[in-house]
Amino acid sequence: MTMNRNQYPCVEFDLDKLAANLAALVERCHDSLIEVAGVVKAVSSLPEIVRVYEESGVKFIATSRISQMRAIREAGICKKPLMLIRIPMLSELPDVVELCDISLQSDIIVLRALNEETKKQGKVHEVILMMDLGDLREGFWNEEDALDAALEIEHELKNLRLAGVGVNLSCYGSVLPTKRNMQALVSLAADIEHEIGRPLDYISGGASTSAYMAMNGTMPYRINLLRLGDIGLRGESDNFSPDFLHKDVLTIKAEVIECRDKPSFPVGELGVDAFGEVGHYEDRGIRRRALIAMGRVDYGNCFDLVPRMEGIEVIGASSDHTILDVEAVKDRVHVGDVLEFGIKAYGPMAYLTSSDGVHMVIKGGKQNA
Repeated sequence: MTMNRNQYPCVEFDLDKLAANLAALVERCHDSLIEVAGVVKAVSSLPEIVRVYEESGVKFIATSRISQMRAIREAGICKKPLMLIRIPMLSELPDVVELCDISLQSDIIVLRALNEETKKQGKVHEVILMMDLGDLREGFWNEEDALDAALEIEHELKNLRLAGVGVNLSCYGSVLPTKRNMQALVSLAADIEHEIGRPLDYISGGASTSAYMAMNGTMPYRINLLRLGDIGLRGESDNFSPDFLHKDVLTIKAEVIECRDKPSFPVGELGVDAFGEVGHYEDRGIRRRALIAMGRVDYGNCFDLVPRMEGIEVIGASSDHTILDVEAVKDRVHVGDVLEFGIKAYGPMAYLTSSDGVHMVIKGGKQNA
C-alpha cells in the first residue's frame, strides 16, 4: 500500500468516519440482541481497515477469500475469530482449517471432507449451515437436506461443531429480506434444535441488505447475527440509507489527462466497443469533455461513480479511461486537476482495492494520531 498522496488514481479511506459508522451499527444491532460479523472482503482486507473493524466491537472478522484470510493472519492484526463467508472449495480445505475459525457451509460432501481435514489438523471447526430461501445462490434448498446435514454434523462429524444456520439474500436473485423469509429461517433453526437437542449459537439473517430490519425493530427476535461490510463502508446499502451514517468513508481521486470540446456522438461507422458491447450515444452537439486516468478495469461500472463536483456527468469508459461531460463546469476543469468521486454501489470498492493501478491512502485513525 502506498501512502503517497500525489499518486493517482487513488482511494482515500477516512478511518475516523469508518469507525463512527461501525460503532453506530454495532450499537444498534446490540440493542436488538444481534451480533455483527464485520465483512472486509470489499476492501481486500486492507490491514488498516481490518484494525478498525477489530476495535469496533464486532464478533467476527469475515471475508470470502482464503488469500485475504492468510494476509490477516500473517499480519497479526486480528484477535477476533475469522469467518469464511464463501462456501469453500474441496481443494482449499487444508487452508480453511488452518486459517479460519468458522465457515459457512451448504454441501454435505464438503462437510465430510472438512471433518476429515479438521481431524488431521487436530482441531474442531465451527460451521453455519446456509439455507437458500429464494435468492438462488448458496444454501440447502430442501429443509430435509438441512436437517439431515445437521444431524450428521452433530452425531458423526466429531471434528465439526454446528454453530448455527444462516441465509444470504439480495446478492444474486435480488430477493429482499422480509419478516416472512426471516421467520422461515427462525423456524428452520427451531426444527434443527429440536432434532439435535440443543440450542444453536447463531441464526444469521443475511448481510447489509438485512440491516434495516435490525434498525427499525422488524427483525424476528431469534435472528442474532448479521454479516455487515458494505453498509459500514458506504454508509448505506442498496435498500437502506440511514441518516446516522457517513456516506464519504471513501473518496476516489483521479487526474484529468485531457479536456477539450468534442462532438457528443461518435463520427463514423459504429460497431462494438472494447468490451464487445454496443454503445448508446445521445447527440447533444459539441460539448466539453474531460478524460481521467482510470477505467473499467479499476472500478467496474463507470455509472456507479458519483462526481463530487456538481455539474460533472459520467458518460462512459473504456479499460483505462473514464469520459466525463464537463460542459456545465468547463471553466473549472483543466488538465492536471484531480477530481473526486464517491460510489453508489458495492462493486467499485472490490475492484478498486484489488487493482494494482489504484493507490490506497489512509486518513485518520490511530495510525495518524
